[in-house]
Amino acid sequence: MLNAKSFLAVDFGAGSLKLATFEINEVGGLCLKGFTLKSLGPEGAAEATREAVLLKVLRETLAETGVSARNINVCAPGFQVFSKFVKLPPVDAGKVTQIIQYEAQQNVPFPLAEVVWDYQILGSSSTGELEVLLVAIKSEIVEGLFRIAEEAKLRLQLCDVSPAALCNAFRFNYGDLEDCTMLLDIGAKTSNLLFFEKGKVFSRSISLGANSITQDFANEAKLKFEIAEQIKVAEGFVSLGGAYEEPENPNQAAISKIARQFMTKLHIQVNQTIQFYRGQMGGAAPQRLFLAGGAAIMPYTAQFFAEKLNAPVEYFNPFRNVQIDPSVNLEELARVAHALGEVVGLGLRNLANCPVEMNLMPESTLRWRTFNEKKPYFIATVFSLVAVAFAVGFLFEKLAISKEAELDKLQPEVQQLQERADAFNRIYSQVGATRKEADQIAAWMGDRYYWGDVLAELRRVLVRAENGVQKKLSAQRAGVQAGIWIEQLITTAPAGSGPNSLAGFNGGAPANTENPITSPAQPQPNQSGAITLICRAVSLSKVDPAANSDIAYTVENELQASPDFDPKATQLTGQINAEDASGTFTFGISAVLKNPLNF
Repeated sequence: MLNAKSFLAVDFGAGSLKLATFEINEVGGLCLKGFTLKSLGPEGAAEATREAVLLKVLRETLAETGVSARNINVCAPGFQVFSKFVKLPPVDAGKVTQIIQYEAQQNVPFPLAEVVWDYQILGSSSTGELEVLLVAIKSEIVEGLFRIAEEAKLRLQLCDVSPAALCNAFRFNYGDLEDCTMLLDIGAKTSNLLFFEKGKVFSRSISLGANSITQDFANEAKLKFEIAEQIKVAEGFVSLGGAYEEPENPNQAAISKIARQFMTKLHIQVNQTIQFYRGQMGGAAPQRLFLAGGAAIMPYTAQFFAEKLNAPVEYFNPFRNVQIDPSVNLEELARVAHALGEVVGLGLRNLANCPVEMNLMPESTLRWRTFNEKKPYFIATVFSLVAVAFAVGFLFEKLAISKEAELDKLQPEVQQLQERADAFNRIYSQVGATRKEADQIAAWMGDRYYWGDVLAELRRVLVRAENGVQKKLSAQRAGVQAGIWIEQLITTAPAGSGPNSLAGFNGGAPANTENPITSPAQPQPNQSGAITLICRAVSLSKVDPAANSDIAYTVENELQASPDFDPKATQLTGQINAEDASGTFTFGISAVLKNPLNF
């Protein structure tokens, strides 16, 4: 049995469950106390059966190892995680979160309300662009992992993703490598390719996994997937290619060809990623390759990539700087160490700050965990309240008897007072109705100037925005003139009347001209308080590449600061359009009035 300082790291892969038990040693380092790998079979990769299989295998593993640790860090597999590297233009630090939120909306292939997403800024390019790793996973998947941990009586601390965990494990063990190095993790359904160079990281997920070797062999040999997988592991190897004598064993002959075809497809993807990394990310040519993942151990895999890439190939050792407990079987560990990079990366999250720190735990899961932790206290409180209720009930029964006698004496007086109260309430209701009518009339009188005040405030907002932009850019070019105006204003009218558009109400003039704001038609009252502004502004990108974005954000900030608009519901919508032939550009803003005009 392990002591209370121990904690678990579990990689819920597509084809296997990898569990490791760690402790923080006396010098503050990571110490491996034990490890286990369990196959999940084809059901483990199927969405309908995956959660049940994971729970069954996790319970069996915990029972076999007899661990006492209850805290657990988990890693979701690559096929369930969306990850992408994006480059952001150089902007003010205060606007980075806004831009990344916008990038997430554009890139994540699911509605953001249905996913948990996180990001990490990994550095900046020579041109000042921010390099960001964006990851997302469906909330229901993380909630499923939480349910698995709860059923196994474990406390889920964080949910990481495979590329991030591998990155942390590599940096911890191979931080001395400065030149460009690749790490290729070949999994069951997907593969991860990571580049490391002078503190920078780049990652790409490739939709190729070793399960396809098993499936193709099973189809060709007409075998069940489980049997084909066992034969692949026991007898399979990667064909050397060219002129060589085919193995006498028909299974080996078939698997070696299928494996080489798979590795060839994977090499094509690796080569394309290298070209992208060097061309788009400004990276150097890789000097070496480390292989990781369960499928990387197939014989001649290293020789295949060494020949194709013309670079030295090694197997990744995630335990290079990790203390190994004497009870661990080193021979067994050496056979599978290359497949345990994720669990080491998960264990490092309990040490100190890591290069990539993500935690895809949804708010609903965190609230449910907090509730479960407090559940025993809730139950004890309920029992205490029940006991108090019984005691209080007995006392009230005694008091009720004496009170009933007193009430019988007071009943005639109460009846008389009730009649007076009814008469008072009738008169008070009449006064209230009259007051309500008077208030309505007063409100109608005040609403005559409502839209005039709103349009005047919009004009003041644009004037402040222009002055702010001119002041900011004056240091770069003297005499800069900003021009911003509202091209179209759309209000949400009451049901049945349709939207009311006040397009071009200022004649297309910038806000700081002397042209008065005029409206071609009397606007209809806005019941919901929501308006949409289509703004047009003079492009200043020649002064500063980020100037047009600053103009849009400045107008947004001024509207949010206005006392007439709701700052939380007022924001930019759609995209900031590029400059057109007229030298201007447009952007949209959705604004909500704090005090809408009601009917």
